[in-house]
Amino acid sequence: MCYVSMPRRWERSIFQDVDFHPKINNTEHRTSEISERQLIVRRGQAFTVTLRLYQPFNGEPLIFTARTGKHASEDRGTLSVFTLPESVNRSPTAKAVWRVGLNGSSSPANGILNLAILPPSETPIGKWNLMVRQRDQDRHLATLTVLFNPWCPADAVFLGDENQRQEYVMNEQGIVYTGSVNHIRGKLWDYGQFEENMTKICLKLLDLNLKHLADPADDDSARCNVVYVSRVVSAMINCSDDRGVITGEWKGRYNDGVNPTRWNGSHAILTKWLQSGCHPVKYGQCWVFAAVMCSVLRLLGIPCRTVTNFQSAHDTNKNLIIDEYRCRTNYGVREKQSPDSVWNFHVWVEAWMKRPDLAADGSYDGWQVLDPTPQEQSNGVYCLGPASVKAILKGNVGLKYDNPFVFAEVNADNVVWIVNKDGSQNKISSDTKRVGKYISTKAVGSGRRFDITNTYKYREGTKKERSVFEYALASDYSEADGSGDTDEEEEEEENETVWNGGKKTDENENEPTPDDPQLKLRFKEVSKPRNGKDVKLKLVLNSQMRGNRPVSIGIGVQAMTYNGRPFQDIQYERLEKMLPFGKDVSVSIVVPFSAYSKAMLHSDNMKVSAVVMDNCIPNGTYLAEHDVVLRDPPISVSVSGNARVNQETMGQLVFVNPVQETLQKCTLTLSGSGLWREPIEYQISDLKPNGRTIIKFPIVPHRAGLKTLMADFDCSLFRDITCSCPVNVLPMYFEPTYCY
Repeated sequence: MCYVSMPRRWERSIFQDVDFHPKINNTEHRTSEISERQLIVRRGQAFTVTLRLYQPFNGEPLIFTARTGKHASEDRGTLSVFTLPESVNRSPTAKAVWRVGLNGSSSPANGILNLAILPPSETPIGKWNLMVRQRDQDRHLATLTVLFNPWCPADAVFLGDENQRQEYVMNEQGIVYTGSVNHIRGKLWDYGQFEENMTKICLKLLDLNLKHLADPADDDSARCNVVYVSRVVSAMINCSDDRGVITGEWKGRYNDGVNPTRWNGSHAILTKWLQSGCHPVKYGQCWVFAAVMCSVLRLLGIPCRTVTNFQSAHDTNKNLIIDEYRCRTNYGVREKQSPDSVWNFHVWVEAWMKRPDLAADGSYDGWQVLDPTPQEQSNGVYCLGPASVKAILKGNVGLKYDNPFVFAEVNADNVVWIVNKDGSQNKISSDTKRVGKYISTKAVGSGRRFDITNTYKYREGTKKERSVFEYALASDYSEADGSGDTDEEEEEEENETVWNGGKKTDENENEPTPDDPQLKLRFKEVSKPRNGKDVKLKLVLNSQMRGNRPVSIGIGVQAMTYNGRPFQDIQYERLEKMLPFGKDVSVSIVVPFSAYSKAMLHSDNMKVSAVVMDNCIPNGTYLAEHDVVLRDPPISVSVSGNARVNQETMGQLVFVNPVQETLQKCTLTLSGSGLWREPIEYQISDLKPNGRTIIKFPIVPHRAGLKTLMADFDCSLFRDITCSCPVNVLPMYFEPTYCY
């Protein structure tokens, strides 16, 4: 005999509808710039959901469930079960417990419940699903995204100053500093953290990290920790170990991708990464890596800023000494490849957070260095940080993460050697002050450069700075990368002494001392070097030695990448001079545009080097170097009047060809958050010598507010000449409606 189950008697639904008020909630949580349709909230702050029942609410418990990830667990903080009225019937080991209460505007008798739901300040960030149950009926309330909350004092990213929160979390436009110590220039960058799909992109980035792929449950749980999340993002911006966002390239081979200098915003890079199936975008260099990471962190709610260190050291062996070598060649002197190097500049990120993992008293809270540029591995992965800036200042390099490397970047000693043709080496200088100059970031609320060098180290030349260096040199680095051990012991380094004229100073040898007369060299720019014009400099020599001194001078000019690597020799000259005692002798140096134009298309600066041989002293070798950063030709872009959302307005770019050659392959690229959803490129006709071009273009903004229009002009002789202008975008205009 077969039995057929009869259907259960129809039961009326308890839940009528739900309104999760995305526009109101997102405005109160300062996420409305991201979306007004998707619910995006910040942890540690309640949000409102209106639940309507088909019957009065008489106190019969509503059981809410919030979960994230595929392996949700109360013990891990990725699952929370909470009730209205509140009940304590939950796991005693539950973490990150959510709360719910009724707002005063509720009407329980009519079944209208205005719920205030609070994700705690230690909630793991990410996508959450919120459900409610009464009796045996369930209702999905909302799918929401939870972010860090710098406005919440209990959150580890809390930042107390509102002006700083607006700058380091909400500001979509920034400045990244590049160039050299002789010419610091600001590159405008469009962070675009509130552009379309940025939430999806950033959460996808977290889900593709190696730790999530190895153990999703553990990774989802660890997203409550800003130290962990920031370290994951640092690894995922580069693609050296994983399916990260950007491929790095420093050798000038960009034919199958985009020249790093062409990028001026993060959104285009991140969108391209997502649309390509999360294949890395080609190509980036340090400022691109750092700026894209800044966009991701700001979207996630972590206050951050890009920071540029000029004369930045890359110390590969953690001895805090940078040994550089110069080889004698037919072109005078040039760099010799070595593990250590000094970059013209290097850009990283500072993020604001508490560091209870370093000290319970908060002594290492505040700004932390994070660096997504793949330089050295940390715990087997190409990432860096977070390294406490306060720890760097104190020389506490034994703390995690990667403090010795960051300390060396800003404070290593620099030793320069000349390698002769027979293989012998002469030590030219030992400089304790060269590394770590003009550490810069954008000032809060303005476009000024803000120098923060004193947050990383004490003033150069002071006893305090030297004592911190000696303390760091003698420290144990075993915990600095978080691994708890090292692969090999570092040999103890002797304290270096000053060298003079290729001779080592030693009290046991009858050799010159630093106070003895010597030859002094320096470069002087005759005029500000501008791309398209001849570069004019002077080498000024002054002999402190009695009598006339015959010297041989070799002056070489090389095209260089910003990370201190030679790209191409440009010119070389050799001459003889007689130096009188105590008088300046000048040597004019001219580098014609025709000599450097091709090489500088793929380079960042010119290094002018002078090697002077004193013919009266054996091994009397002196070296002077000067980095030349070319200023771009003038260019301007403008927009007439105010713009308005969804209405067309016109912009205009003006450029004059400054050289006696026709500019070919000209393109204009326009971008700007809120103005275009993706960069717009125009092909432009060839521009004859001294020719003037005026390009007019339409703009249809899609978001209101003060925006920045950025223009990039590129051609056969000049790479990526940029300019910008502010655009005030007014809200959409609505015609009034009249009733008759």
